[in-house]
Amino acid sequence: MHLSYDSRVPARIDTPVLVTYVFEKEGRVEGTLAQLDQAAQGKLSRLVESGELTGKTLEMTLLHDPPGLSAGRLLLVGAGKPEKFDGTILRRVAGAALRSLRAKGVTRMTFLLREGERNAAGAEAVAEGLLLGSFDSDFYKTEKKNGKTMESAALAAGEGTSAAQIEEGIARGRVIGEAQNFTRTLVNEPSNRLTPRMLADRAEQMAREAGLAVEVLDENRIAELKMGALLSVAQGSAEPPRMIIVTYSPQNAKPGAPVLGLVGKAVTFDTGGISIKPSEGMEKMKYDMAGGAAMLGAIKALAALKPAIKVMAVIPATENMPGGKAQKPGDVQFAMSGKSIEVLNTDAEGRLILADAVTYAKKLGCTHLVDAATLTGAIVIALSNINVGVFTNSDEWQSKVLASARRAGEKMWPMPLDDDYRDLIKSTIADMQNIGSGRGGGASVGAAFIREFTDDTPWVHLDIAGTAWLDEQKPYAAKGPTGVAVRTLVDLAMSL
Repeated sequence: MHLSYDSRVPARIDTPVLVTYVFEKEGRVEGTLAQLDQAAQGKLSRLVESGELTGKTLEMTLLHDPPGLSAGRLLLVGAGKPEKFDGTILRRVAGAALRSLRAKGVTRMTFLLREGERNAAGAEAVAEGLLLGSFDSDFYKTEKKNGKTMESAALAAGEGTSAAQIEEGIARGRVIGEAQNFTRTLVNEPSNRLTPRMLADRAEQMAREAGLAVEVLDENRIAELKMGALLSVAQGSAEPPRMIIVTYSPQNAKPGAPVLGLVGKAVTFDTGGISIKPSEGMEKMKYDMAGGAAMLGAIKALAALKPAIKVMAVIPATENMPGGKAQKPGDVQFAMSGKSIEVLNTDAEGRLILADAVTYAKKLGCTHLVDAATLTGAIVIALSNINVGVFTNSDEWQSKVLASARRAGEKMWPMPLDDDYRDLIKSTIADMQNIGSGRGGGASVGAAFIREFTDDTPWVHLDIAGTAWLDEQKPYAAKGPTGVAVRTLVDLAMSL
């Protein structure tokens, strides 16, 4: 989709549909809306007075052939209460507008920013929202109900606006929105079309196009490095594992600056192994590589935005299958760090592959770590599909990640990781076991396991099991992968 800036007076913009937003209980039209209302001979004021135009969140009012406007139609989208309005709502308004209009066969639109958002941040949110709204997961449908797409969208802001700021926001929003959609595309792929080797190929292609360095370790190199935890998960599958390393190295990195390690779980399909999952809903387990995909999307964006720090994405990729060579409950494995692990449940495999990836990221020189993983069902019980669970060994580092999440409009919630959780993974025959000794606190137990391999390196773990996939379509987003954490990680790297 082509994105551009339209500097014309809003009433004179010749477009199939002009879109803007209305707040709840505004009472009377002001500012930009007043200009449109004046041109439209008071039509907007009459809609407000009649109660038809309420401004309730994502409620839409479409006017055909609005008098006095050059636009063919005027779409007014509810933005809710003004005191709760922020970049997240603006992003959703833009996405919902695009999806609504596209369903009607509209191929071009113009989005008008109102007072308060006529800046780079406002333009970025709209650009992201439009791109995220344009994504659909029906890649493999041979017959489409509506074959039309939104070919282009312009942003307008009216007089007295800095064109440079708007264009800067559009450019940044395009980079981040496209990176998030890249992540969603990967997560959406069925496992027969995205094996660990195929994921490595996609990562290599992306890296070449973005100008990033990339290295892929095959099963022989993984074995040489004694990544026994990763190999233990992979051994039941006919598909060999891969360790993917994508590196962004800026020329202007300051001496002593952090080296950010983005570690992402990429189980391209998870049956649970010998501890096999129930068949109902297992097809969704293609999404178990969403953490790895998020790291690829984030570093893709960073290649274009060029932060002044080195960033490395380290992604262990494997399947978890119940083959004749699969590891069994009770097996003991040795991780790359040398620590021994009693595997009591083969479906707690994500923490195993992350153990080796975290160790390797530190070996490569990463000074600060963030991992993302669809790790536990327990985090879904705790936080539903609303918040990402956040765990850490450093309150200072966690505060930076949470600040980035707030700026990026991604909901994340800090979870406990007291030393007492370490007691729950004590093993009688090995250094640790891969599940807790009881049924409680599963998300914290999983994080406690990964923490054992971080040592003193500042680390944050993002459990995205509940937020990486939408089970139901939203007005602003398709059912399927969300690309969660990409925006937060990009903001984090840029802020460092």
